[in-house]
Amino acid sequence: MKTFSRVLPAILTCIFSQALALAQEESVKPGINDAYEKTTVEEKVEQFERADRDVVQKENEIIDACRLEPGMDVADVGAGTGLFTRLFATVVGSKGKVYAVDITRKFIEHIEKTCSEQDIKNVIGVVCTPDSTELKPKSVDLVFTCDTYHHFEYPQKMLASIHQALRPGGRLIIIDLKKTKAESSKGMKGHIRADKNTVIEEVTEARFKLIDELPLMEKQYVLRFEKEQE
Repeated sequence: MKTFSRVLPAILTCIFSQALALAQEESVKPGINDAYEKTTVEEKVEQFERADRDVVQKENEIIDACRLEPGMDVADVGAGTGLFTRLFATVVGSKGKVYAVDITRKFIEHIEKTCSEQDIKNVIGVVCTPDSTELKPKSVDLVFTCDTYHHFEYPQKMLASIHQALRPGGRLIIIDLKKTKAESSKGMKGHIRADKNTVIEEVTEARFKLIDELPLMEKQYVLRFEKEQE
């Protein structure tokens, strides 16, 4: 009886999280990714990979924070132009794989092209949907998202998909822009849906445990989560 009383809350939490994901049928940010279809890859390479961008300046620290090892399988969800995809591929080596996941097909085609040019053979491009990573269950050890969470139209469905794709003990790293009056420019006003605390709440509801937060950048936070046991 005591064992059942301990297991019941976990079962109810799991059922609640799955029901929440299934119930969330409306986009929380309709059209947020439409602009990527209208821009060129070259414009986004200049924007995403420019030398003065915070995550570019801190890319080594971010790689260290991922705690990658040779042979690991990693998913770069919201891979964009492939900045971190290519870096991850070098670290995990030939025995590991990196899934470059993005909703914009031309970004995936660009990543595949640049990887071919650089003789990087362990990257697999995946065109995702607004509510699914399109990754196979238990296929990766780490899911990485950089400035991507606020582009999730269906956060709970995407988190459920990420949870499913991770192996037991797998980790999720979220880097995103802080939402504060002091740190949000006029051009970004209204663009960031959720502040950091809301993101933590949503992710933990999706059966992830917050490990820690790393103070690497002023404008962005770095959160590390672990997949809770099934």
